[in-house]
Amino acid sequence: MANLNLILLGPPGSGKGTQGERLQEDLDLPYYATGDILRAAVKEKTDVGLKAQEFMDRGDLVPDEVLIGIIADRLESGEADHGFILDGFPRTVPQAEALDSKLHELGRSLTGVILIDSSDEEIVRRLSGRRVSVKDGHVYHVEFNPPKVDGICDIDGSELITRDDDKPEVVRHRLVQYHEKTAPLVDFYKQQGLLNRIEGGEPPEKVEESIRKLISTLSLEEGS
Repeated sequence: MANLNLILLGPPGSGKGTQGERLQEDLDLPYYATGDILRAAVKEKTDVGLKAQEFMDRGDLVPDEVLIGIIADRLESGEADHGFILDGFPRTVPQAEALDSKLHELGRSLTGVILIDSSDEEIVRRLSGRRVSVKDGHVYHVEFNPPKVDGICDIDGSELITRDDDKPEVVRHRLVQYHEKTAPLVDFYKQQGLLNRIEGGEPPEKVEESIRKLISTLSLEEGS
């Protein structure tokens, strides 16, 4: 298979994390959820990790150039020689431009950008129906994965609650922010001919099937 350098886009609750993990297993490629690799760089005390720690300790956002440095470290480490799956970065057009510049320095380019798209109402339905056990954080959903006894965790017996960031009004606010930041990014990749839209309102297995078909097409195009 040709090298595949992929970005996953999608609103919170679209299932891109689930699909990213499945892609990682199917394609045997590293999956970089930006928050995870940022925390790993800080823990490992790499040069860029130490820089990131300075900003985090002050309660400031980590600058784009530091995030790009952390991603570049991973791309140059050898583990991503055959491709990568990037989730959570870029979030804005300036970040996308910085990523393009870094990839160009490394003699690489993006294969495709996969947008897992879902309606706002579907996202609110998914996230606001999520319930978490107070004791150990086990996750349920009132519609898709309900507990045996309403409001009680099957595993630890504690109360199930709605997290603050899953409350409908909070989810809608997060979606407004997502659309404001991501709409220009979607246009940016569309203009480059890299954007591929997948219907995220389908069941996860259906979404996975659609992504697999898309990956097969991208692989053929990359190898031609």
